[in-house]
Amino acid sequence: MKTTSYFTFIIICLVSSFTTYAQNDQNTIQIDISNIKSSEGTIRIGLYNSEENFYKKIFKSTKVKSKEGALTVTLENIPAGTYAISLFHDENDNKKLDTNFFKIPKEPYGTSNNAKGSFGPPSWEDAKFSVSNGDVIQSIKL
Repeated sequence: MKTTSYFTFIIICLVSSFTTYAQNDQNTIQIDISNIKSSEGTIRIGLYNSEENFYKKIFKSTKVKSKEGALTVTLENIPAGTYAISLFHDENDNKKLDTNFFKIPKEPYGTSNNAKGSFGPPSWEDAKFSVSNGDVIQSIKL
């Protein structure tokens, strides 16, 4: 009888650990984007998972057809961790953020936490947010 109880205990522990692991990848990030001036072009979104990769190597990306006013995009199956979002309205669909001679963006852009940079892009520290168990909502104004 003790062997059966011990075996049952092991099975429960294994199932619990798999369930916990699976929950860590079931997080979602809902991105509410507002102040979109035009339905022309595409909204391009990059999710970054570390300070070292911020603006350099995208962890997960997506794009959606622009819609004047506001729209919502959901990123699914996000592991628990710390992230930042950078997005821009690619008005002419050339797949890049157009800038002027001084590297100042000519197309609307936004960052998680509505972080703003001074004399450059927003920092990781200002843009980062945590994802743990459940859903996260980020509202970004272009």
